[in-house]
Amino acid sequence: MSLLSRLRELLAVAAESDATRPGDPEDLFQLASASVTMEADLGFPPMPVAGLCFSAMDATDFRDAIRDVEAVLEGDGFSDVRVDGHGYTWAVAEREGFESLVTDIYVAADTLEERGYGNRVLAAVFAFESEGGGTEGSDGGENDGERVYWVYSFRRGTFYPFAPRPGNERDSTLEVKLQSVLDGELDVEDDTAYWYPLWPDHDGGHPWE
Repeated sequence: MSLLSRLRELLAVAAESDATRPGDPEDLFQLASASVTMEADLGFPPMPVAGLCFSAMDATDFRDAIRDVEAVLEGDGFSDVRVDGHGYTWAVAEREGFESLVTDIYVAADTLEERGYGNRVLAAVFAFESEGGGTEGSDGGENDGERVYWVYSFRRGTFYPFAPRPGNERDSTLEVKLQSVLDGELDVEDDTAYWYPLWPDHDGGHPWE
């Protein structure tokens, strides 16, 4: 079994089997207040883009559901449904306001759930990028322009931080700091074994790229 296949298995089966609570799209609204803390206390304002990751299936009704998702994301800002290099399908949206972004990703996830495909939804991923003057990275330098993500796992019903760095490395020190600061505002996953990396296809890209 390939590493990617193993990751998919973990995302789709193992994580759900021992989750303490089911995923709920309404949990995404926790990010609205958490984004204020991310910017004010950590120096990471939200980026205007996010992605909803799900496992597609070859069925006419599911394709109709995807068209519904595309329809709800049409509006003020860019949106797209795409397949990444790992075979995951993403609904991506860009919005000027972070609350609008959270709401539209919520509606997309809720649409799939109402159509009976909630079990196909894997994660919602929201990006934050340092403007400098914030926290320190593991190398002791300032995180100027560095990017981090809050990932909501629909299998676990929890959030976890993901701080990718070039070469498929992670800034684990920063991830733990994000956990310590945001725990209480977000339902943060306690078991770091479930902090799955969602690597982009290239350094500096988003997980859906």
